[in-house]
Amino acid sequence: MTQPTGGDILAESLASQGVTQIFGIPGVQLDAAADALYARSDRLAFTCARNEQATTYMADGYARSTGDVGVAMVVPGPGVLNALSGLATAYSANSPVLLLAGQIDSAAIGRGLGALHEIPDQSGHLERLTKWNGIARSADEIPGLVREAFVQLRSGRPRPVALEVPPDVLAAPTNAVVADRVLPSPILPAASDVDAAVALLAAAKRPMIYVGGGAIAGNATAALRELAEALEAPVLMSENGRGALDARHRLAFDGLALRAFREQADLVLAVGTRFVSTVGTAMNTGNARVILLNAEEADLGDPRPAELRIHADSAAGLAAIAAQLGRPSRSSREAEFAGVRAWLEAQFQDIAPQREYLAAIRGALPDNGVFVSEFTQVGYAASACYPAYQPRTYVGPGYQGTLGYGFATALGVKAADPDRAVVSVSGDGGFSWTMQELSTAKRYGLGLVTIVFHDGFFGNVRRIQKNRYDARYFASDLTNPDYGQLASAFGIASARAFDPAQLAGVVSDAVAANEPILIEVPVGEFPSPWHLIHEGIPRPQPLAPDAHLVAEGSRS
Repeated sequence: MTQPTGGDILAESLASQGVTQIFGIPGVQLDAAADALYARSDRLAFTCARNEQATTYMADGYARSTGDVGVAMVVPGPGVLNALSGLATAYSANSPVLLLAGQIDSAAIGRGLGALHEIPDQSGHLERLTKWNGIARSADEIPGLVREAFVQLRSGRPRPVALEVPPDVLAAPTNAVVADRVLPSPILPAASDVDAAVALLAAAKRPMIYVGGGAIAGNATAALRELAEALEAPVLMSENGRGALDARHRLAFDGLALRAFREQADLVLAVGTRFVSTVGTAMNTGNARVILLNAEEADLGDPRPAELRIHADSAAGLAAIAAQLGRPSRSSREAEFAGVRAWLEAQFQDIAPQREYLAAIRGALPDNGVFVSEFTQVGYAASACYPAYQPRTYVGPGYQGTLGYGFATALGVKAADPDRAVVSVSGDGGFSWTMQELSTAKRYGLGLVTIVFHDGFFGNVRRIQKNRYDARYFASDLTNPDYGQLASAFGIASARAFDPAQLAGVVSDAVAANEPILIEVPVGEFPSPWHLIHEGIPRPQPLAPDAHLVAEGSRS
């Protein structure tokens, strides 16, 4: 019996931490790891992408839709550089992603000898986009480093980590022993902070709760609902917080509702959110006092003014507060809620065409179906008003705003649970970043419903050039493929829809079939959503009601 290698102990260490799926592309520096994965293919599935950029996107989608760690593996140098965009997105969206990065031979690291795929200070590049990164200098170090990676992934604020593994280390023999599985290590609130929070909440007449992605990442949805119902408090969900409370619940509101509720609110409990504006300034909460609850200490500080700052995991903090608060007597606020809902509807009329498409998609998805958004016109609207019914069913690009991330990320969501309905929404601009991953969808039978809204432009660039630069258009038009032929070239189905009603039917059929499909939706100009997303932008002049529609047959 041959002695295990560093590649073997790496694979066994990953399996011991519960990893069952890896997204990556093999290469010469990873040969020993690839061979170890081959020997364990019954336990560690490997999805091979067509570009390293997609590997970290897929790992991010896997992580955010499951709550488990998503794992990517790439060669050093250009492989790592390609993977950094997905790593940056995962960092901005607080996603637990592990990047296994190849390296050059240990003896050559840092010497500038021109080894294949060498780049200066690869570790430094990874350090700036991760919560933690390490490098294995010997095969014996691998189990401990993998364990430390998972300690970081399963404690505090979830963010990506990276582990570099040189090829000589992967090939070296070892007698190292796999480390024990790392269990989540929640940050518990201080008893004095819980007491103070309960006193403030009990005294408040019109409290509201504002939640971000930390409420979902921290599995706090049950405690959130209990506390909100006890307080008769509306729950406002940021984009990353969508699904923390079922959008159909009477206390559930879109984040935009802050602009209405703050007029009378006397207290805001902000949970698992950076709680800053889109330009990094303090949130406008009117005259309301603020309680901040976050697992990340940095998000408890300036520029956020607060009456109370609680350092704790969202679930632990909310559960402790709810248990001590109990069920105080509260007057109904239904009249206030109805007024805010009417106000929201009036605001959302500005993006009625996008909402019609979102309603068509939402109606075709089951409650647990996942909507993966993108930086496209329908995606922008989704960030403001898509109704998520369960946690981990809305995946957005986070503040990184990574154009082109969505399609590949959605493949990771689908790979995590092939029987779950998943819809990816892209524009023709963003889709071009990773359209080659249609090959991945076909090869692994990933029944993703891929929708491309096709207008022939980089829509936001075009709008800015039109409105701010007197229609001096520059490099904002696109030359696109025939999407039906593109899908056919990869051996997958395709369809076209020219309005929301047609799209609803096509998506319903596609969800039922659970086979890869590319759906093209030719569209014209949509109304701007930016005043709804960024406070302070003036309300735009309305477009013609049917400006977004394109007549059937007008696109070849």
